[in-house]
Amino acid sequence: MADVNAKGADDAVFFGHPRGLAYIVFTEAWERFSFYGMQALLILYMATYLFLPENSGNVAAFEPFRSLFEAVFGPLSIQALASQVFGAYVGLVYFAPVLGGLIGDRLLGRTKAVLAGALFMAVGHFLMAFEASFLLALAALILGSGLLKGNLAAQVGGLYKKSDQRRDSGYSIYVFSINVGAFIAPLICGTLGEVYGWHYGFGAAGIGMLIGLAVYLSGRNYLPLDTVVESKDRPKLEKGDGVVILAILVMLGLTSLYWTAQSQVWNAYPLWLRSDVDRTVFGMEVPVTWFQSLDSLAVLLLAPLVLWYWRHQSRRNAEPGDLIKLAVGCAVFAIAFALLGLGGVLSAGGSVALIWPIIFHFVCAVGFLYVGPIALALTSRAAPDSVNSMMVGSYYLAIFVGGLFSGWLARFYEVMSASEFWLMHAAIVGSAAVLLVVLRPVLSRLMRLDRDLSASPKAPFQQEAL
Repeated sequence: MADVNAKGADDAVFFGHPRGLAYIVFTEAWERFSFYGMQALLILYMATYLFLPENSGNVAAFEPFRSLFEAVFGPLSIQALASQVFGAYVGLVYFAPVLGGLIGDRLLGRTKAVLAGALFMAVGHFLMAFEASFLLALAALILGSGLLKGNLAAQVGGLYKKSDQRRDSGYSIYVFSINVGAFIAPLICGTLGEVYGWHYGFGAAGIGMLIGLAVYLSGRNYLPLDTVVESKDRPKLEKGDGVVILAILVMLGLTSLYWTAQSQVWNAYPLWLRSDVDRTVFGMEVPVTWFQSLDSLAVLLLAPLVLWYWRHQSRRNAEPGDLIKLAVGCAVFAIAFALLGLGGVLSAGGSVALIWPIIFHFVCAVGFLYVGPIALALTSRAAPDSVNSMMVGSYYLAIFVGGLFSGWLARFYEVMSASEFWLMHAAIVGSAAVLLVVLRPVLSRLMRLDRDLSASPKAPFQQEAL
């Protein structure tokens, strides 16, 4: 389905962008509130409560479920099982948008797919409030995210013509909304879950999803026109499009190494914070889930500085292309994990000082700003029209692979020292930086970047202020 401008898409009423972007942005902010609110609690909920022998019997079909995982991965401790399930959940949540994008392109249309996805996610969050329906809740959340994520992201691109240079900064505002939702969610859902009871946190996440659905419905008249054409009328792949698709998948494969490390921030990292870090401030113990908010707050605070820096580079004709930015982001992320390892070494077996995770999140934020929005905008711009939603959904394949890999790596958290564990992740994401630099000339040519806007990069955060 080719991108089609929305009604009134030529206006510039929302930070210089079409009105429809505002509704998409606020929908995404609430959807991410619900998603990250639940995710901030999930690993702690499983590893420290639900999967304990005295509680796991309350989960419908838990024993067959555990047997399935152990048949694939071998015997698993409670922590290893929780981390493996978490990794599989994160992976499937980000794999499902590939199929969801195809459904939006070919069957339902993007708007109906987003609506269906929002409903499934709301149901899933509320089911999380009951221990017996835990596995059913995860399935509903995976299905809902698949229908919503790829199609909502593709609708951002649908607000603009291919030649409209506002597309990249439109995606930047979209990614900004993700971090707003991700910042607020752990403070509310996480605090409710950790302090007052797990199910209060999950219920708050469900309410957030319902608000996002209401926002989306109120803005339907300003979204891209959405019709599913007959098969014979659909845009076809043109000569050379297959090579472009392959190059995009290679690029996304390299960024999966970044997402392997990033997914560990949601997986083993909260367990490390809980057991190894001195979280006491003025006599109060900081909840573990608040560090997820710090992760997003750091992105929000540093985004304007990154914007300024890229503009400064652009004025001097020194701004790097998108692929180099991806490499820089991966290198910075590797430094962040190396700092975690250093903090563990300097603690000499005692509790790690709070300053180390704080520094870690701010360095991570710089890495994310160079990877997350860049890879998404690059995928949207380079992908052929006939499979644009599916390829935007394929952006999440990198997170799918990273989530699965991080879940498998998390088993080593119990057998390696914490410093060795984090340095291993620094090496993994650092290798992505090296490979992106080496393969940049080939990927740039195959993705037709030399003929596209990337010849004079207009990367996310470069144009309008957020």
